[in-house]
Amino acid sequence: MQTGIVGSGSWATALAKILTDNQHPIRWWIRNEKTISVIQHRKHNPHYLSNAYFNTHLLQMSASIEAVIQACDVIVVAIPSAFVSEAFAHLPAEALRGKKIISAIKGILPEGNDLFHAYLFKKFQFPMADYYTLLGPCHAEEVAAEKLSYLTFSGIDISATQQLAGYFKTEYINTEVNNDITGVQYAAVLKNIYALGAGIAHGLEYGDNFLSVYIANCAYEMSRFLQAVSAHQMSDSNTNMPNYAASVYLGDLLVTCYSLFSRNRTFGNMIGKGYSVKVAQLELNMVAEGYNAAKCIMQINQQYHAAIPIVSIIYAILWEGLPPEDGFKNIESYLV
Repeated sequence: MQTGIVGSGSWATALAKILTDNQHPIRWWIRNEKTISVIQHRKHNPHYLSNAYFNTHLLQMSASIEAVIQACDVIVVAIPSAFVSEAFAHLPAEALRGKKIISAIKGILPEGNDLFHAYLFKKFQFPMADYYTLLGPCHAEEVAAEKLSYLTFSGIDISATQQLAGYFKTEYINTEVNNDITGVQYAAVLKNIYALGAGIAHGLEYGDNFLSVYIANCAYEMSRFLQAVSAHQMSDSNTNMPNYAASVYLGDLLVTCYSLFSRNRTFGNMIGKGYSVKVAQLELNMVAEGYNAAKCIMQINQQYHAAIPIVSIIYAILWEGLPPEDGFKNIESYLV
């Protein structure tokens, strides 16, 4: 099985490390030719996770996304959601035919408020049966340091999903599987919004006691939204609801809200300290998925009508100019 990775940021670099540590050769799409040259000669990504070194004999890197996809059976996509449409824009309609896609995207494509599988179906008629997700809780920095982490893979066919997950299992990576493809993707989107809010709370100098109550309420709000999505899509009333206390739901929410590695938390912290959104974006110099996600989820929820007051207030802070102090005074009144 020939595997390709699309993307060269911290998460893509971490996934490349996992696969090559397992001695799986990969084809790797990296937009910048200079970055390719540095990795070939210095054996590490100069921009992200520079402490992760590669056996370059296992890497075939290319600045052509079409060449990488054409040569591979399985493509792992790990680029920020805002850049997906641009990256895939010039691929021919048949480019993904017969491929398997593993999405490591943790956001919504803002152009159409689409999860990645919906975008692929619209543009390529890509079948859901060949679509899988790869999600945390798993910070790239801890993968680089080889600290024990967990990945959850989701797919329609559990047996095929387990087979793909096996390629990523190492001494420092444990893998789990489920079939809640839509739910895990929305959970990954929501946890970034809530983590951004946790950062705002920290910047406003709320303490740990408040933060624990805030995150507990976020977990409940997330489950309420995911249940609304599941109920809307469910054709079999006997289908069991997923365990929203599992690592891919609650675990990923906790680590993204608490960890100093969380770029969404860092972004929110700057907002709480009085930075404008524009200045915080320039200062962070990385994509905080929760910013665009807040707007997208508000629009998507017009279809599901879930009660998501915490997301609504974070959206108002980020997009409507609501002062963070006033927003969190409002959030206080919702917490139980």
